Amino acid sequence: MRFCLDLSHHAWTRGDPAASARATLEFARAADEAGIDAIWVTEDPEGWDAFGLLGALATVTRHAALGTGVTNPSLRHPNLLAASVATLDRLSGGRAVLGLGRGQPEWYERALGMEPGDPLAALAETVGLLRAWWAAPHRASSPEGGRFRVRGWERAVHPVGPAPPIYVAAAGPKALALSGRLADGVVFNALTSDAFLAEAIPAVRGAARGAGRDPARFAFILRTPVFVADEVAPFLERQKNLIALVNALPGMDRLLRSPGFDVPAIMGEVRRRMETDAILARGGGFPALRRAGDLPAARAAIPTALVAALAIAGPLPHVRTRLRTLAALGVTHVSVAPPDTADAAGFAHLFDRLRGE
Repeated sequence: MRFCLDLSHHAWTRGDPAASARATLEFARAADEAGIDAIWVTEDPEGWDAFGLLGALATVTRHAALGTGVTNPSLRHPNLLAASVATLDRLSGGRAVLGLGRGQPEWYERALGMEPGDPLAALAETVGLLRAWWAAPHRASSPEGGRFRVRGWERAVHPVGPAPPIYVAAAGPKALALSGRLADGVVFNALTSDAFLAEAIPAVRGAARGAGRDPARFAFILRTPVFVADEVAPFLERQKNLIALVNALPGMDRLLRSPGFDVPAIMGEVRRRMETDAILARGGGFPALRRAGDLPAARAAIPTALVAALAIAGPLPHVRTRLRTLAALGVTHVSVAPPDTADAAGFAHLFDRLRGE
């Protein structure tokens, strides 16, 4: 099992802006010195510019791979993605990786005035364009009828070495199959259940074999908080916010599927309390969901026992047992988000404890 650092813009929405920026860089520097494998930076349409931050991280780190966890081709046109990744690869000495997802179509169509079309088709087209731009002669065209209508566009700036790996955030069966055919690995969202992983990882490997690719070369990355403590009740309660906001989005509740819990019924009530469908219909994003949704009522609808089954939280022996279970399921990397109360040095020490050092 390898470990990564997972950074989101949420810490930048509160407190002193300059202090928040400094803390982000310090967490990255300390985690890099602790020997983590990669640093993943989220990118949502209401948040920070992931590649702007990744460029800064390239100057304070030396070893870890640097990438988006994840962006999407609605937020960034494939040509901009190609330029951003190539620039990051040069600034970091060949450490760039790319995490891509489909994005939430309602946000782009109903609030940002875009035409997302078929998100999975756009994702596949984007991967094909990037692969072409990152290999000689660095020229790419969209397929007939493609969304982006790229016609023989040649790029002058490209990565320093081999094409950076592309990892796809996948939840549905079509996205998992696409990952196996086209990507180098899969990114799973926080609190993805063991039951889901037990089916999803073999499905991706099967799609890879069917496409003539080696599934042993795939990475399976689980983005999730890890909390080592004897008392975990407050932590589990905070994770209910994540479920109410993210897993209430269309199709995301499937990640929570767990024996003994009626997840569709639970999440139906959560969506009702959060007014998720109505807010998405207006193009509302996470800020609108936080304002209009009833988070306390949504949390009350989520059994703490379900969150405990999904989370990696508890005394250190229990956490290590959970990590061994995930490794046995095929998870290769766990990308850990720093707790709000953590300091950089203490958080970096967490990786040593997880490894048993």
